[in-house]
Amino acid sequence: MEPIYLSIQQKETGSRIKSLLRESGYTVRDIQNAMGFENQQAVYKWISGKCLPSLDNFLILSRLLNTSIQDILVIDGDIPRLWVSLNQWFNDIFSLLPYNRVIRK
Repeated sequence: MEPIYLSIQQKETGSRIKSLLRESGYTVRDIQNAMGFENQQAVYKWISGKCLPSLDNFLILSRLLNTSIQDILVIDGDIPRLWVSLNQWFNDIFSLLPYNRVIRK
């Protein structure tokens, strides 16, 4: 397999998060509460592009915004091969998560 080269555009991803929050009608406080954060600082760092959410926070954010992580991230690089790899990886991860399993009584 050949290496995949990419770069996550942190500032642009922050702008996308901000835009998606606005489109969805969520406030920074709403995200703070949904994530269980004590303050809003982390969310403000995301939307300003100073840092990116952790993977678990990306998962929560994507569910809140009813979109995929791929639609939140702004990436430069080998995008077609990257999406194939990421989709397979996310499918593998999601199949292991307990809230994706059917509970039978």
